[in-house]
Amino acid sequence: MPKNPNRVIQASSLPSPSKRWERNLQNVDLPPLQPKGKKKPFPVPLKKMQRAAKEIRKQGQMGIERPLEPPKNGLLVPDLVPVAYEVLDQWKELVRGLKQLLNFVPIYGCRYCSEVHVGLVGHQIPDCLGSGNGQRRSLHSWVRGSINDVLLPIESYHVFDPFGRRIKHEHRFDYDRIPAIVELCIQAGVDIPEYPSRRRTQPIRMMGKKVIDHGGHVEDPQPYRSREEDSMALLSELDTFGPPTADCPPETDRQRLAERTLKAYSSVRRGLRQLMRKYTVKCCGYCSEVHVGPFGHDVKLCGAFKHQWRDGKHGWQDATIDEVLPPNYVWHVRDPVGPPLTAALKRFYGKAPAVVEMCVQADAAIPEAYRPMMRLDIVIPDSEETRLVA
Repeated sequence: MPKNPNRVIQASSLPSPSKRWERNLQNVDLPPLQPKGKKKPFPVPLKKMQRAAKEIRKQGQMGIERPLEPPKNGLLVPDLVPVAYEVLDQWKELVRGLKQLLNFVPIYGCRYCSEVHVGLVGHQIPDCLGSGNGQRRSLHSWVRGSINDVLLPIESYHVFDPFGRRIKHEHRFDYDRIPAIVELCIQAGVDIPEYPSRRRTQPIRMMGKKVIDHGGHVEDPQPYRSREEDSMALLSELDTFGPPTADCPPETDRQRLAERTLKAYSSVRRGLRQLMRKYTVKCCGYCSEVHVGPFGHDVKLCGAFKHQWRDGKHGWQDATIDEVLPPNYVWHVRDPVGPPLTAALKRFYGKAPAVVEMCVQADAAIPEAYRPMMRLDIVIPDSEETRLVA
């Protein structure tokens, strides 16, 4: 019996059944895989892009200068400079934490395809599409993996001036390749002596798609000369191609290390999403190439679908966060010391990003955002009970 019998509860104040269902999701399917023989979909509707391009072309024909705001005019966004520093610090923490977690959680990669598995033993699901899969009945041939199997390396060319000349195919070896996240942080305001970047004080001016004022002329800096020890230390912090860490933390620090690494991963994705709302990142619509800047480069190294028609050039379009930091989904193993995953129970298993799965197997708490994807509410039956399940 309510305390106030005259109180009236409006039906509009109660959440609708659809809203309650969205708030308490149980199972979420993974995004569908894009076929290799087809171009990636545009993140922005094509009609909207065509209308914007038509308006820009019309203004250029009328001689009207485009109104540009930072960072489209070459200037930094002051509010995003601390975000860029935070993303870079969390990226270093993520790389360092994953290298240390490799001492506790083994990683396996297939010898013939790109499949990755996190656990003590590889799974027995026959879905290998690599060479010789018919002789192996589509079973994977597992070998010990590395951090690059968990955190897929997405690199980009480092340019001193993103609004300068495009990188030509003949000059591609004159530019360093660094992680795309690091390059985005540099262009957003992070200063690294080994990788200088131009900081404009005067904005660029554009009429149509033509740059009419680059904000003054500045010579490219000379290559930075540093000690070999300092360069190797910097590369080991920023890059995933370095050797695994030699110091193995004690077993008692495993959970704390996993929690810290998982928090760094979430912080990197959150900060990366904020930076990409303002700063332009391009990706190829056919392959995994990424370029940070308003224009793509002219390096002819695309070997994906119909590359002969493009003379090896990339088909540039706006990138999404999953193309700069791929999640790399793997099967979720509920019992790391139990039997390996089998094909008969495949529909009962869930998936998770490799970084999340690795941290969870190291005793980190499962984030709420990934629980529906892991299908934790489904009871996995025994092999004999599978035929009795509807």
